[in-house]
Amino acid sequence: MAESPFDAEFTPDWEGLRDCIMRKGTPDRTYHIELFLDAEIKQAICDRYGVADHLDPEDEFHGLKREVAVNRFLGYDYVRQGIEGLDMPLKHCLTDDTADLARDGGRRYMEEHEGPITSWEDFESYPWPDPEQATSRALEWYEENLRGDMCVIGSGGFAHFAEHLTWLMGYESLCYALYDQRDLVSAISDRLVETYRVAIARMLEFDRVKIIWGSDDMGFKTGTLISPDDLREFVLPGHKLMASMSHEAGRPYLLHACGKLDAIMEDLIEDVQIDARHSFEDTIEPVTLAVKRYGDRIALLGGIDVDFLCRADHEQIRRRVRETLQRCMPGGGYCLGSGNSVANYIPVDNYLAMVDEGRRFNPNAGA
Repeated sequence: MAESPFDAEFTPDWEGLRDCIMRKGTPDRTYHIELFLDAEIKQAICDRYGVADHLDPEDEFHGLKREVAVNRFLGYDYVRQGIEGLDMPLKHCLTDDTADLARDGGRRYMEEHEGPITSWEDFESYPWPDPEQATSRALEWYEENLRGDMCVIGSGGFAHFAEHLTWLMGYESLCYALYDQRDLVSAISDRLVETYRVAIARMLEFDRVKIIWGSDDMGFKTGTLISPDDLREFVLPGHKLMASMSHEAGRPYLLHACGKLDAIMEDLIEDVQIDARHSFEDTIEPVTLAVKRYGDRIALLGGIDVDFLCRADHEQIRRRVRETLQRCMPGGGYCLGSGNSVANYIPVDNYLAMVDEGRRFNPNAGA
């Protein structure tokens, strides 16, 4: 078993994480955040460092206990969890997974031409999930067993308003439908809003859920996937409702959204009223520039570019982490992490170098 890759000690502090996100002053240490780590990354870390060796694999809650153990080992102040049973059948394509930590069964991606709903007949016959019948087994376990220094971020399979429009119809079919069948697009949007309205209400019943994190890719390298006006009609009202319900319950609302979203950023900040934006790509906008543009109004999360994490050496990664923290941490409102998620094609040691440098960083050095 390898020794820990981290020099600095870590004590979870979910209240400090929340305060950092809410920009309540420069924090005393770096706070880390990730949308998720691929299962292959977590397994590699467990195998190398024996993180879960003390757990009984036959325990019915082994997966949840393992998640806590991995997150505490890495230096996260939370676990992410939503309610279970909101899956919607979709059309996928399959290709080989060429990552070093290859995924069993290959890598799936969405069928872009035609999804399962392209007509009213499809809409009526689709097996829509009933959020009232969804289960909250994991949230119930965390409510009773998660140590008091960590919190739950309500997330996972949640608030995919733009994504599910493209997934359920197929991106190509959606583009046609925005001209030919706007009533069908509107019906799907309304169904998604009602599903996630119930889902967030159920998550907010749990006291240990201290933050809500919606996830909804709306753009690509040079713009939004559908027009800003269509996003305002079919997508942003759902996020506005999620943010309003979160705020009424005293929780911040974070948004993961890939792509160049300049055309709707004012809507997201002033109308939807997100508290933080996640997902940054150097070819679109480095997080250090986003902090200059928006950091006085919302938090900016992550931003160590995924392509950079794949290609850079350890010293380059460490230097970039230090420079990013120096530029983004003052005043609060920045948490360290990848630009998107810790995919299984990111070298594990590169990811750990990023985390370790963040744990070492002293924001008050030289103050």
